Amino acid sequence: MPEQEKEKSIKENRIRQITHLYYSNPDVQKAIFNFSQNREVVPRYFEGFGKRPDSLQYSGDVLAMVKKGATSFHCSEELWQDPLKLSTDLNEKQLNELRTGWDLLIDIDSKYIDYSKISAELIINLLKFHGVKNVGVKFSGSKGLHLIIPQKSFPKEINGVQTKNMFPEWPRIITSYITEKIKPQLIKKITELSKPNKYVRDFQAPKEVMPDIILVSPRHLFRMPYSLHEKTSLASVVLEVKDIPNFQMTDADPLKIKIKNFIPDVKEGEASELLMQALDWDKETYKEESISSGKKFSDFKPIKIEKLSEQNFPPCIRKIALGMSDGRKRGLFVLINFFRSLGIERDEIEKRIELWNAKNEVALKSGYVKSQIEWSFKNKIILPPNCKEYYNGLGVCLPDSFCSTIKNPINYTIRKSFIANKSSASEKRNTTKKTKKFKNSD
Repeated sequence: MPEQEKEKSIKENRIRQITHLYYSNPDVQKAIFNFSQNREVVPRYFEGFGKRPDSLQYSGDVLAMVKKGATSFHCSEELWQDPLKLSTDLNEKQLNELRTGWDLLIDIDSKYIDYSKISAELIINLLKFHGVKNVGVKFSGSKGLHLIIPQKSFPKEINGVQTKNMFPEWPRIITSYITEKIKPQLIKKITELSKPNKYVRDFQAPKEVMPDIILVSPRHLFRMPYSLHEKTSLASVVLEVKDIPNFQMTDADPLKIKIKNFIPDVKEGEASELLMQALDWDKETYKEESISSGKKFSDFKPIKIEKLSEQNFPPCIRKIALGMSDGRKRGLFVLINFFRSLGIERDEIEKRIELWNAKNEVALKSGYVKSQIEWSFKNKIILPPNCKEYYNGLGVCLPDSFCSTIKNPINYTIRKSFIANKSSASEKRNTTKKTKKFKNSD
């Protein structure tokens, strides 16, 4: 048995030894069921997810699914009138009619739990500065933390626009705003932790712990409080904010947990200032980009490249295209936006994504892939993430000499293609001249 398969088998055996005992606990069942209300809930069967849509009707459904092989439970940030009415065929208007609201879920993940704890504390301090005094905190089950700001914290509408209808746009803006505001302090704090010389800034490490905006996408799921984690066999336990500094992964031993509410008691509208500040920041940020670039971000048009060749794709895109074991959903996000920005037709994008997904160590569910492509084509084209923001965290940043001259994978392909096409045209002209010269000499 290959080493990788052997390790996977060990992890599966380890978690299956405790699932029945752990989920038999009525308090665990109740905690998962209570949090599931008005949410889409999907069990995971070690590697693959169950059918969608799904929900819990009774607390006993948790153990019933475990008896069928479920190892963990995942749910939506979005809240629905009836989750079972969800479908990939619904358009934006129909989804808005079905959606009753959304919680802001900030996913902090890193290679080291200490980095995640630093990031969580900085985010919570920033939220307090903006008047958000009540934040839910839980352990992700591996090396990260999840923060939640309930829908009640946000205003019901701003300037006549209903907040419930602005998913995922507004949550993404808030998450981007938070990321930008904590970045200087995060660099400083992680540098102090990871390097003896505090004057040498560790700029790379913070990129690996920044909040995950990909979680803020339609029908994206996150691990429910008190669900087990397949890789660690630890529970996604809820923490008090004051306990974050001293939290250790061993505190998430599933046989020693204490049940707490992940959703905190909040004052209605206490996150109003946060939302308004984030929207103003977003408006000013893209206004500055418009001035410097000479065009609006929202006016971006796809680039049609003559004789588009994968040889002119940047190394990071070519690496993703080989298939992935971790970060598949982020990889999908990158590829969809990359292909759309190049003006590739939808049918061709779907074919390319299908081929890519087949190469992944574990393929993404076809329904999930379809929903992400569907959502993308319902919205304006956006560029894939800039080079410095994303690809190191995915483990696909393999820069060549050309990468230092560009800021975005699209720039790489445009310039490479221009050089290649120019060279080809020049070679064609030279060939034509030689042919004419040869004929004239006859």
